[in-house]
Amino acid sequence: MISKKSPDYDVIVIGGGPAGMMAAGRAAMCGASVLLLEKNSGLGKKLLISGGGRSNFTNAEFDTSVLLKKYGERSKFLHSPFAQFSVKDTFQFFESHGMPTKVEAEKRAFPKSDTARSVLDALVHFMKEGGVVVKTESEVKKVVTHNDTYVVTEKGGSYSARAIVVSTGGLSHPETGSTGDGFRFLKKLGTAVNTGNASLVPIRTREIWGHALSGLAFAEAKITLLIDGKVKDKKQGVRVGKILFTHTGLSGPAILNMSMNIGEALEQGVVTLTIDIFPKEDLGALDKRLRALFQQNLNKKTRNVLKEFIPASLVDVTLAQHALDGEREVNGITKEERTRLCAWLKAMIITPTRLMGKDKAVVTSGGIALTDIDTKTMESKKLKKLYVVGDVLDVDRPSGGYSLQLCWTTGWVAGTHAAEKKKGP
Repeated sequence: MISKKSPDYDVIVIGGGPAGMMAAGRAAMCGASVLLLEKNSGLGKKLLISGGGRSNFTNAEFDTSVLLKKYGERSKFLHSPFAQFSVKDTFQFFESHGMPTKVEAEKRAFPKSDTARSVLDALVHFMKEGGVVVKTESEVKKVVTHNDTYVVTEKGGSYSARAIVVSTGGLSHPETGSTGDGFRFLKKLGTAVNTGNASLVPIRTREIWGHALSGLAFAEAKITLLIDGKVKDKKQGVRVGKILFTHTGLSGPAILNMSMNIGEALEQGVVTLTIDIFPKEDLGALDKRLRALFQQNLNKKTRNVLKEFIPASLVDVTLAQHALDGEREVNGITKEERTRLCAWLKAMIITPTRLMGKDKAVVTSGGIALTDIDTKTMESKKLKKLYVVGDVLDVDRPSGGYSLQLCWTTGWVAGTHAAEKKKGP
């Protein structure tokens, strides 16, 4: 490429996902001329399916020191960026761009509209305010940062800039365009990349009866992980939260957040999970409550009475697991049968067989090590003028809004500092 006296743009952002749109809008807000290149025909394709289409856009934990603990050992690198753009800033940002918010269980924050489209609309509005130039169907094939700094697209177009922000996502949901493009760019430029594995991912299970419960969710269940019949340590092996039965296994936030531990356990021995759908009651209290219900309905069919105790879709499975006839009247159920039924509801045994693949992952682990990034600016230490944000970074985090918060924070910080390059020669 022939060197130009003046670059085409101050900042080029590769990838129109959440981190990329935030970086582009922020750089433009700081006075930079910005080009955003997106390989898909539209922006935010993965964002629109986040949180089941509702977009859990952050976690309403306003104590940054508490929040950062959710990022594990990487948290020590994140104090500076989160000091520049915090959870409180995230709420203020979206509400100031016309998106009312609400907070639900476990401090999960959602747009009040209950649609991810509201999050995307706020980001698009932000970019329009700053005059960001957006080019869709523009897949980047080459990035150059030595001497001249520019990118080349699949269609042969080339654009130069003073700074480049890589925000191409990880490897989860490749159908949305997250196919590891940024990893390839950075490898070619000499940066080490840990490609990692699925991080937050559903699990496959053996039990056919569990598959028959597809679509059944419990807002609060206790999951215990056992290896060769022994409980893994409580910190990693016991979790309480929402679970979802699927046609192949289990999903939901509690399962996703436990998936890495389950994957590791599968390499160590025979793995089982016990699921307690009544974690707030001990076995005695649960049996007493069921006994009272039975006494009130002695001449009714067991199937119909159980529908008042557990979800209707779970009734036939429960009866089958205990060889009970649902047409039988409640007064025919013995104490032993009732006690066994309650014990099962407190400890359903599920056998994981494997984790689902990266294509089913909410988040994949791996990426650019934070040791290679100046996290005060999100600029690569090895490749000056190049900034890395969002899922391209090697930062493990649980579900619950932490992934998108990482995108907002790193995008804002990168956009702020990339824009300063406009002052350069």
